[in-house]
Amino acid sequence: MTPKERAIAALTLNVPDQVPTFELEFQLEKEMFGKELIPDDLTPHNIDKLSEKVRERRLNELAEDFAYIYDELDYAIIPGPYGVGHAEDKRLIIKKVLELNGGRRMFGFHADGTYAIPDGNGMHGFAYQIADDPAGVHADARKMADDAIERNKGLVDMGIEVGLLCADYCYNTGPFLSPQMFEEFIKPYLARIIEEGKKAGLYMIKHTDGNIMPILDHLVDCRPHGLHSLDPMAGVDVKEIKMLVGDKVCLCGNVHCAAMQTGTDEEVIASAEYCMTHGKPGGGYIFCTSNVPFKGMPVDRYRMILDVWKRERDY
Repeated sequence: MTPKERAIAALTLNVPDQVPTFELEFQLEKEMFGKELIPDDLTPHNIDKLSEKVRERRLNELAEDFAYIYDELDYAIIPGPYGVGHAEDKRLIIKKVLELNGGRRMFGFHADGTYAIPDGNGMHGFAYQIADDPAGVHADARKMADDAIERNKGLVDMGIEVGLLCADYCYNTGPFLSPQMFEEFIKPYLARIIEEGKKAGLYMIKHTDGNIMPILDHLVDCRPHGLHSLDPMAGVDVKEIKMLVGDKVCLCGNVHCAAMQTGTDEEVIASAEYCMTHGKPGGGYIFCTSNVPFKGMPVDRYRMILDVWKRERDY
């Protein structure tokens, strides 16, 4: 099977020949490969300064870097391209990468449009709005969902096949809204975005860090293909989640990011092995970290978990 076929098998709760892997973002490209996936000259602010000829050449060079890096990592789903140019530039990169890898991998892109945890400046205002103007909160939620649905149709046109729903709902202690408020103000809009994304041809993976247990059933009821990140720092255990909902949604993640930063080698390896032991059986699992391989993470730690995955990925 190709990496893409493995991902589709996992996301549809079937058993591939190997456990697939991917990440929402990969931020260690310079440290591991000496390349940059968001080069300064190709950011939206700078790309229009390039001549047409230079722009095309640089975009093709970046596509070659994308193809090389994700072939080396053997990701089933390539994240991005984020932060690069405009829609047509992203379309060119995606098309070129898919040509280079023979369509063996999929592209994923951010696709959410639901309320997430407000920042410190917005939390009080949001709380007051829910109390004083719930109709307005619903109106804003509908508008955000409608906008996301339209954007996601554009992603499909660009060649994206996986919608990464990245609004965070939970702290380590639990969701920022009560389960009842989540059911009212987020669940129906998340369900619509997922349903319409599926109709458009996207595989939908819902990401949220933190302790999802109080809203787990609500998340699963929205019928995403996958659930990410199964955050062990918040006490979320892939073994428990597999028993509870592993027959309803593909599980993605649970490798302990904090341990990869500050733990021992033994703790890192143990976390990766635990995920494979309890996520892999019966299919419906994609191996990945509980957030992303973030810049500043020791590269050797990421290589360690990939070594565990390669050693144990075969069914």
